[in-house]
Amino acid sequence: MSPPTLKQILEGALLAAGTPLTLERLRGLFPEAERPSPGEVREALASLAEDCRHRGIELTEVAGGLRLQVRSEVAPWVSRLWEEKAPRYSRALLETLAIIAYRQPVTRGEIEEIRGVGVSSQIVKTLVEREWVRVIGHRDVPGRPALYATTRQFLDYFGLKGLDELPPLQEVRELGEMAPGLPLEPPGGPSS
Repeated sequence: MSPPTLKQILEGALLAAGTPLTLERLRGLFPEAERPSPGEVREALASLAEDCRHRGIELTEVAGGLRLQVRSEVAPWVSRLWEEKAPRYSRALLETLAIIAYRQPVTRGEIEEIRGVGVSSQIVKTLVEREWVRVIGHRDVPGRPALYATTRQFLDYFGLKGLDELPPLQEVRELGEMAPGLPLEPPGGPSS
């Protein structure tokens, strides 16, 4: 049996990691004396991406690095492997997350001003627990309110390399006008 190729090692690492891996992290899998150059790793990754072109998985670059993921075209079938349904988020949570993503850094008071209603502590807690947002500082005004911003986990979860890949606000508004009745509320009812 011949030793595994660089491409096979990278593929195995990306499959096993469960989170995106940076180029440096992938290179760090090898002892220093055997460490491939960044160019060799990029070449092996390009070959792996090409191998995946006609498969149910794809090599994708997100903010946290590279990951192997299920292609969106086959996701409806693959998702049936999990009996548990994906969590459904309330409109209030999604609006709050969108405001943070588009206006960051932003305080809770600013979010409430934009939404026109109070933001429940549970919404902020959920966003922080999911590691989609974090406190990056405090505004230098009376009360020193926390400033919220999105995280690398937010970008990774939504398959983005950076905030510049968010859809323009106009597209988001048009989607809301086209489908105002989207079932975004959880079974327990709305929350602010």
